[in-house]
Amino acid sequence: MDDITSIDHVDILKALAHPTRLEFLNWMREPEKHFTSQLHPLEMGICSQQFEKRCGLSQSTVSAHLAALDRAGLVEISRVGQWSFYRRNEPAIQAFLSELKDRL
Repeated sequence: MDDITSIDHVDILKALAHPTRLEFLNWMREPEKHFTSQLHPLEMGICSQQFEKRCGLSQSTVSAHLAALDRAGLVEISRVGQWSFYRRNEPAIQAFLSELKDRL
């Protein structure tokens, strides 16, 4: 395993180690079920404010969790004006799961 791959995997595992971040990824898998109050189309991603409303955590805490998912490459971000919209990075998630399955 080369250094870059191991760093990527460590970042992903660290991101997945927190239950709130796992919950965020789970919610993003079915946004139409969990974010019905979002005014923007869900195809854009989920606005960070929607996470705040759903989980009741502060804006700074939600931002920190979303930043960890972004650093790990597990989410993609679209910015529209002052708003950030998050969606799962399915190719990265599937690649990680496939490699994890092969290695374990």
